[in-house]
Amino acid sequence: MLGICGANCEECEFYNKKCKGCNNGCPFGKKCFIASYIETGGNNSFLEFKKILINEINSLNIDGMSKIDDLYPLHGEYVNLEYKLPNDKKVKILNDNESYLGNQVVCEFDNKTCFGIVCNMSFILICKYEENGTNPELLIYKKR
Repeated sequence: MLGICGANCEECEFYNKKCKGCNNGCPFGKKCFIASYIETGGNNSFLEFKKILINEINSLNIDGMSKIDDLYPLHGEYVNLEYKLPNDKKVKILNDNESYLGNQVVCEFDNKTCFGIVCNMSFILICKYEENGTNPELLIYKKR
């Protein structure tokens, strides 16, 4: 089943467990910003929005992070990593039950490190982490 955003819902690990797909734009019980964007402005408007986000992300020029050329719909629970604060407490800053746009890029200097990119209409988050999201470090949380 293809979602409104074009994602193949059946390939997602959350499909039929926590999510029934976005036939009505509400995959996790609340309106998805991606579906809302497409329903309001159409697919071309959404593609233009993604292009703007991609340009904003690439203009950050993060050392070791190659340029991205696309953003993909992602479930919050999948990308909501726990970051260690200077006082050793750990926090999550995203919402497990929201949809985001994101991508993952392998570090140009160390192929065991990845950069994670998560964004929506309000913010851009960039972090780096090791295999399977271990030892995440928040690099940028930028309001848009």
